[in-house]
Amino acid sequence: MSGLRFPDGFVWGAATAAYQVEGATGDDGRGRSIWDTFSAVPDAVSEGHTGEVACEHYLRYGEDVKLMAGLGLNAYRFSIAWPRIQPSGSGPVSSRGLAFYDRLVDELCAAGIAPVATLYHWDLPQALQDRGGWAARETAERFGEYADVMTARLGDRVRTWFTINEPWCAAFLGYASGDHAPGITAPAQAFAAVHHLLLGHGLAAQAIAANGAGATSIALNCTAVRAGSAYPEHDEAAVRQIDGLQNRIFLEPLLRGEYPDDMVNLAERFTPQWYVKAGDGAIIRQPLDVLGLNYYTPTWVRTRPGAPGSPAHPGSEGMDFTAPTGPVTEMDWRVDATGLTDLLTRIAADYPGLPLMITENGAAYADQSVVDGQVRDTDRIAYLDAHLRAAHTAIEAGVDLRGYFAWSLMDNFEWAFGYTRRFGLVHVDYATQRRTPKASADWYRAVIAANGLT
Repeated sequence: MSGLRFPDGFVWGAATAAYQVEGATGDDGRGRSIWDTFSAVPDAVSEGHTGEVACEHYLRYGEDVKLMAGLGLNAYRFSIAWPRIQPSGSGPVSSRGLAFYDRLVDELCAAGIAPVATLYHWDLPQALQDRGGWAARETAERFGEYADVMTARLGDRVRTWFTINEPWCAAFLGYASGDHAPGITAPAQAFAAVHHLLLGHGLAAQAIAANGAGATSIALNCTAVRAGSAYPEHDEAAVRQIDGLQNRIFLEPLLRGEYPDDMVNLAERFTPQWYVKAGDGAIIRQPLDVLGLNYYTPTWVRTRPGAPGSPAHPGSEGMDFTAPTGPVTEMDWRVDATGLTDLLTRIAADYPGLPLMITENGAAYADQSVVDGQVRDTDRIAYLDAHLRAAHTAIEAGVDLRGYFAWSLMDNFEWAFGYTRRFGLVHVDYATQRRTPKASADWYRAVIAANGLT
């Protein structure tokens, strides 16, 4: 296939999240998180796995930064574990927790890798969950205070901040379907969580600005929603509702300061008061320097009377989410890179002038074994190559795309799937913690060096 070059200054990175890689959940005064609690629930996580050890990144960060440097990464997107900073979610700050992120950031800077921090990647302090979690307004207020602490401490070196990662997952998988921590199945709480996550984002964005800590963003897992039958006009209402729940319920308040009317009406089916107070829209609509997008697969939905719908999509009764046939990853996610082009061009058209960044993109495949010192993950290379070509197509169409972060730097704890799914460019032997760069890591190194596909 022909070579493609990305714009000068394009950011090439890889991403992880604290609970997925750090381990050391009981070290240095770290408090308990909702994922510590959820992982201890029988059958909540595959094979009873937990993040207690994970990839020992807390201890091995120096080795991992050397791996990043070997890949030629421009940037590393990591998340900060709120329970390491404020073990009870508020009040006293842990000097040992702050010191770890100081060391990590300094190591990255010394290696010439830009540290890109995410303030919240799902590991809420359990003490806050005990007081209502994201269904309670207090959590948003405490999040703003925590953001102030972190941006004041690291803002001299970390110049790009993502407030929250995938609020859709935190709200709807955490409080509607119960597939993720805290494992609650109450749609009314899910809609409350949507609002308080966005309010928390706005308060955190204010703290970033007040501390002069650099660029502000949020990472959304928006999706291209497509009609699942041969008669798109028959599925139009279903497509619009799921687009609302996945995309517009976040994009509209973030970028226009108010929720879409159809999503307000849907929320009011489950809760007569959607916890929105006067002035909240202005808090949420803080200036964004770039919008992060996490993309893996499109969403297909069709109208099918009698279908139970999806617990993660309140009000989706009578809808079916079956994807068309074709290649899938080990997550059973349909491989369709055209969805990325569609998503980027749609958001650029709907919200002109907003720079975009792909903050997660990758695939899980069954590359469990290291053979002769190598992991030949050709399926992952094909997936990444196709999606980078799709991203380049969007750039050619005029989309202001600033960078790309592969998910993930290394194999890790994949939430409810535990250690049974591997997304990494680097293989991790969980018994020995040995890191082995996969063939995809070599391929990505060449992409970065060429600033494109050769």
